[in-house]
Amino acid sequence: MKDKKTFPRGVHPPEYKELTASKPLEFLPPPEKVSIPLHQHFGAPAAPLVKKGDKVLLGQKIGEATALFSAHVHSSVSGEVAAVEEVIHPNGYPVLAVIINNDGQDRFSPEIKGCNEPLSLSPEEIRQKVKEAGIVGLGGAAFPTAVKLSPPKEKPIDTLIVNGCECEPYLTADHRLMLEFPEDIVKGAELARRAVGAKQIIFGIEDNKLDAAESIQNHLVDFPAKVVLLKTKYPQGAEKNLIYALLRREVPRGGLPFDVGVLVQNVGTVKAIWDACSSGKPLIERAFTVTGPLVNEPKNLIVRLGTPLSYILDYCGGLKDEANLIILGGPMMGLAQSSLEVPVIKGTSGLIALKEVSLEEEFPCIRCGRCVDHCPMRLLPTQIVKFIQFERWPEAETWGALDCVECGCCQYICPSKIRLVHWIRLGKNMIIKLKRKKRAA
Repeated sequence: MKDKKTFPRGVHPPEYKELTASKPLEFLPPPEKVSIPLHQHFGAPAAPLVKKGDKVLLGQKIGEATALFSAHVHSSVSGEVAAVEEVIHPNGYPVLAVIINNDGQDRFSPEIKGCNEPLSLSPEEIRQKVKEAGIVGLGGAAFPTAVKLSPPKEKPIDTLIVNGCECEPYLTADHRLMLEFPEDIVKGAELARRAVGAKQIIFGIEDNKLDAAESIQNHLVDFPAKVVLLKTKYPQGAEKNLIYALLRREVPRGGLPFDVGVLVQNVGTVKAIWDACSSGKPLIERAFTVTGPLVNEPKNLIVRLGTPLSYILDYCGGLKDEANLIILGGPMMGLAQSSLEVPVIKGTSGLIALKEVSLEEEFPCIRCGRCVDHCPMRLLPTQIVKFIQFERWPEAETWGALDCVECGCCQYICPSKIRLVHWIRLGKNMIIKLKRKKRAA
């Protein structure tokens, strides 16, 4: 583990992980009421299977996947459905959700069935259990995991990469999972490896988590797996950057990891795979960091999906008076929230409480090239933004707007304080909208 690999470019923001890195995961008691959105994943929303007044059990399927790119949704408590209505999604738009009054009994659904020997399951059985459990990528993208475990036959997978980087500042939930559940993570990774027929597993872990690397390494004896240390840098955990750092393989423009024989899964995702295959447990909770200088008691928690942010913050001693900015996710790619009643969903990895500062004055581009020097996708952010500002959508696409992963490196490093990510996000949305309109014509 002496060879520390990395990718070109990127940035080195302050880490701020000391607030919670040494704090073990605590199981947060479920609230009296949960609001479980039926759209917590990439793709189509799940269709509701329950209505107001229905009794539901813990782990019961309450939302049915309606397409290939979708995921089942399950109840995170037992109780009674109070409503099926719209709530505000963490991304800021209304989505249909199942509101459940918790009866406090945690009565398990008979649908939940475990397996005595999970490692004896066939690849198809693994994929089916993952699909039924509603597992999606827990690193943030929330892509349906069963789909990732079903690559095209003409594109064989030889390497499974398990992403243990957790490169966003402040967040430490994945770090704690690797320390506290290493055996589950390793066995879950082995199941994922078998599902796609890969030859090897590589755990990529940044060198600011040496204890986590050792924890995982101690459980690899019986598996074709190894730990590789990576230099701490942002965004090391971005899929394409991680693949290049570990294997020196470059995913083609517009391509996916399976184009270079690789599958990437987050450590939380492979633990969820193990839970689904061993105990039949669906994805009803996730590891979650509550942190920031303005949280009275920063913690790492296991939180039931659908739990409101206000309840979580109360458990952590509340906020200090000057707190007026709540971000879900990391400070680089997370989203500010307008309400503390927003629920935790499958893709939310943490909450950060800060004091909002006035936006710095934006100046004209000075053509310094720093955004180009630091862009991990090798784009020219300022040029793309110019095309977007003048609504020249074809040129923006040609210059790689859709290849931007919105990591924020360009905006972080820009001396003129130009809102580069905001412009590129706007441009990407417009380009995609125009493409859909053209296809529908």
